[in-house]
Amino acid sequence: MPQQILIEEDIINKCRNGSLSDFGKLIEKISPFAFSVAFRILTDEEQAKDIVQETMITLWQTIKKINSPGSFTAWLYRIVVNKCYDQLRRRKISPEFRPDEKTWALISDRISGNNSSLVEESETAQIINMLTDKLSPKQKAVFVLCDLEEMSNEDVSLIMGISRTNVKANLHYARKNISEMIEKYL
Repeated sequence: MPQQILIEEDIINKCRNGSLSDFGKLIEKISPFAFSVAFRILTDEEQAKDIVQETMITLWQTIKKINSPGSFTAWLYRIVVNKCYDQLRRRKISPEFRPDEKTWALISDRISGNNSSLVEESETAQIINMLTDKLSPKQKAVFVLCDLEEMSNEDVSLIMGISRTNVKANLHYARKNISEMIEKYL
């Protein structure tokens, strides 16, 4: 299963029966996970927040369709990923990938393990965002879920509704594209 969010079956059942107070508790637990995935795919904080809100609305409207609380996490991730796909489709042509020399120096130092330049988490996040921005939406989602969210290929297959073979292929091409971008500028 995807990174499990510990949700009591009782809360999900109460939400399915229309309890808004329990739905509020559910939102508190799942929002950080939804935001993490959305932000890593979209690389835009405001858009990621909007996706989380849209996800919660969809969740409230469709929570009665959940057959078992055990499938809740995969179902949640699938909603987030699909909404991110929709957002990426709405975006116009992405800006040209042209990092400056300082950015590539940070990437180079990070990859080579050079300790003379300490790369902070925010800079690392910027680098990852820049590198993944040129991937197709599917490759980016697979890369984020597999390599950043550390989910198994089987979990990603379930979330995205694609075969494990397609997950492996998209992950391979995502990593290859990122490696090529790095090599081009090193």
